[in-house]
Amino acid sequence: MASSSSSLNEELQCSICLDVFTDPVTTPCGHNFCRICLNTCWTNTQTCFCPFCKESFSRRPDLKINTTLREVVQHFKGDTCVAEKTYFTLEEKLNQEKSEAFCDFCDERKQKAMKSCLTCQSSYCETHLEPHHRVPRLKKHKLINAVENLEDYICQKHERPLELFCRDDQTCVCLSCTEGDHRNHNTVPIEEQSQQKKSQLVQIQTDVQQMIQDRMKKIQEIQHSVELRKNNTEEEKSASVELFTDLIRSIRKCQSKLLKTMEEQQKAAEKQAEDLIKELQQEITDLKRRNTELEQLSHTDDHLHLIQMYSSLNSRPHTKNWTEISMDTDVNVLPLHRALTQLKKTHKALNKKLSQTGLGCVQKYAVDVTLDPDTANPYLMLSDDGKQVSHGDTEQDVPENPKRFDDTCLLAKEGFSSGRFYYEVQMKGKTKWSLGVARESINRKGDISPSPEDGLWSMLLINQSQCIACDNPAVAFSHRETPEKVGVFVDYEEGLVSFYDLDSSSHIYSFTGQTFTEKLYPYFGPGFNDEEKSILIISPVS
Repeated sequence: MASSSSSLNEELQCSICLDVFTDPVTTPCGHNFCRICLNTCWTNTQTCFCPFCKESFSRRPDLKINTTLREVVQHFKGDTCVAEKTYFTLEEKLNQEKSEAFCDFCDERKQKAMKSCLTCQSSYCETHLEPHHRVPRLKKHKLINAVENLEDYICQKHERPLELFCRDDQTCVCLSCTEGDHRNHNTVPIEEQSQQKKSQLVQIQTDVQQMIQDRMKKIQEIQHSVELRKNNTEEEKSASVELFTDLIRSIRKCQSKLLKTMEEQQKAAEKQAEDLIKELQQEITDLKRRNTELEQLSHTDDHLHLIQMYSSLNSRPHTKNWTEISMDTDVNVLPLHRALTQLKKTHKALNKKLSQTGLGCVQKYAVDVTLDPDTANPYLMLSDDGKQVSHGDTEQDVPENPKRFDDTCLLAKEGFSSGRFYYEVQMKGKTKWSLGVARESINRKGDISPSPEDGLWSMLLINQSQCIACDNPAVAFSHRETPEKVGVFVDYEEGLVSFYDLDSSSHIYSFTGQTFTEKLYPYFGPGFNDEEKSILIISPVS
């Protein structure tokens, strides 16, 4: 394919070979390419796509030459003899050297060389090359496209053309080299090695194109993930607003009801005080009237009248015993307790709803967990499928293993050093157990110290009803129902270990702000035998 001039319009250039079109064809998306270039790009590919805009096609298009564009290109190139056109493959284009070599035999104005002769070790213009086409002896010489660095094509040791390739030493050699240092080596003609490399180049190009497609697909996946994350965020924001709106509405309702009750109680107290004061004022009026009568009677000179009135005035006035009567200055806290009770119910309902949402989010990180018999204490009995473990009555004969625990516990086979994982364990009927995750270097000999500082993030059940999160300090849950099925979620990068009560779909406890530097393994402690010899079971996540 001829080289285009510097002023060549880009619209007449193939975007694959960057040269003027040869037999231009048009893809369904409207872009033009050389027919050979496009067919080479689509060799050994399952999915055809436009090399320019990357649009993929469900089936390979039936390409036909764009005759109008071809005539425009031919007119531009000044090529009037279409029959003399020479078609080159994409590999041949890659081998063409954009050389500025000049003829070694021009005396005055040097002409641009057309060919270089490896035998003569010289470059020739079209005029001085003529003998190589005519003279029989010269016809046998090896000609190549003109190059400036002709010495690179000549063996520096024997000054002969580098016509062979030594596959043992991976270097180009001449015929004389095969009689010396490369005598018994595997040598092949350079053309044969070049054709092999060209085939490999085509495969490499195919691989590169596939890598481009894979990365474009990955970009689409990332963009889709971002869009999906955005939609999920909007949904979570909406749900969060709804949750907090319900909580605020409930608080305001309880507050309004509480204030109304307290106001009604205050009015009732004021009405009571008003009635008592009226009654007291009436008694004061009656007592004042009697006091006046007594005063008058004490100054009378009518002895008969005094004796007659004395009996009626001497009797105790009919009044209330006010020493036992008082106003309560303390506010009745019963309405406040009722309001707080209602708020607790609302909070519990919202918390359950929130926990269910959180549980649904972590369950999608479920992993398949299997118990590791090499870590199990000799008294532990494992099922054949590695999903169940219980405490046996007798010590089993097991081989010595540095990974085996002296304490009655064991780990899972699977360890995790990044990302998130979740698993579920059923402990129905057990009166004691421990559960969580442990770092790989946890001390396995002697008693285990259940704390994050010692590499164990766990919860345990003791006394049949008391759950304890083994944090620092430990956190007890004495008043909650004993969970019989627990989910464990770990976010390695976030330093989070969370426990969920699956029966009530509620969150139990989380270790937060932890720093993980080792592989983490699910940890199980089935406890000693219960009366019914209950079993700790790794459950499939539904």
